Amino acid sequence: MFQTQAQLLKELEAEGWLKTPQIIEAFSQIKREDFVLAEDKDQAYLNDVLPLGFGQTISQPLVVAFMLELLQPSPGEKILDVGSGSGWTTALFSYLVKPKGKVIALEIIKELKDFGEKNVKKYNFVKKGIAQFILGDGKLGYAKEAPYDKILVSASSPEVPPELFQQLKIEGKMVLPLQENISLIQKTSQTDYLKKEYPGFIFVPLV
Repeated sequence: MFQTQAQLLKELEAEGWLKTPQIIEAFSQIKREDFVLAEDKDQAYLNDVLPLGFGQTISQPLVVAFMLELLQPSPGEKILDVGSGSGWTTALFSYLVKPKGKVIALEIIKELKDFGEKNVKKYNFVKKGIAQFILGDGKLGYAKEAPYDKILVSASSPEVPPELFQQLKIEGKMVLPLQENISLIQKTSQTDYLKKEYPGFIFVPLV
């Protein structure tokens, strides 16, 4: 059964995945159909993962909603989006940090980096200097633009990548899948952090 964007948003709100008015607004303004493969456009608003090729996927909407609610992106922040894939999370972040914030989208697969950048360009975030796409290893982050207020990692890692931790501001937040848990890391000093874990999620591995 196919559904509309409005039906998906209603479902995500009713089930408690979407709560914050600004994040709900971003989900309504950034259309997931702009970030899936052409043959999957009619399935864009199903609450499901969809393939992007190269062994990668566009995350399930409820998972993206959950991770954004944990991070609470705000206007003016600088965010690192690791494993940016289709560009959907990059566009959502760009909407939430505009007009003066910045999102660095980091993707290791060139074809996906180009696909994501092309998709985000539909919203003028690249032209306005809000979103910047970098081809690189997500585990290493992007030190040139560090430190970051928030970091999202959209692929599973066995541990918190040390380079990403170093690039996070003190009091900054990182959300990443550790094995099958979504973890919220809050950096309290150069060496310490608080961690909350939310079990029951499955991600592609961080490559």
